[in-house]
Amino acid sequence: MKLKSDRIETLKMLISSNEMGSQEEVLEALAKEGYQVTQATLSRDFKQLKVAKAASMNGKYVYVLPNETMYKRVASPRSASEMLRIPGYRSITFSGNMGVIRTRPGYASAIAYNIDNSNCDDILGTIAGDDTIFIVLREGVTKEQLIADLAGIIPGME
Repeated sequence: MKLKSDRIETLKMLISSNEMGSQEEVLEALAKEGYQVTQATLSRDFKQLKVAKAASMNGKYVYVLPNETMYKRVASPRSASEMLRIPGYRSITFSGNMGVIRTRPGYASAIAYNIDNSNCDDILGTIAGDDTIFIVLREGVTKEQLIADLAGIIPGME
């Protein structure tokens, strides 16, 4: 039996990456992901997620999530389970003793939290936005040292 939290995350991914206008379409998409749920359960999930219907670009009414940037529509949809497996890290760039880490939308806060709680002495602190983390390096720390430290903290970083 799959967990409700996993179903909810899958439902968010499905709604954000597909234009679905009926609960039947959503139930079929969930079934393809391995979730057999009733219409009543789906309605409760929609209520919990505050799902609404809005006009899409072609004028068709489709389900949408509240304004959460992590779940914005994507141009080339993947399966929800595939999207959940992709790491949030994108890139890192430096200027002096400052760095900027780019992430997938919605991942910056969680990654910054992991950095802050890793007891990495090479970093003075982080500030996270939606898809960007600003980091300040301790004086004398090289970029190479920091990248080596972060590789043990951030999944997908090499």
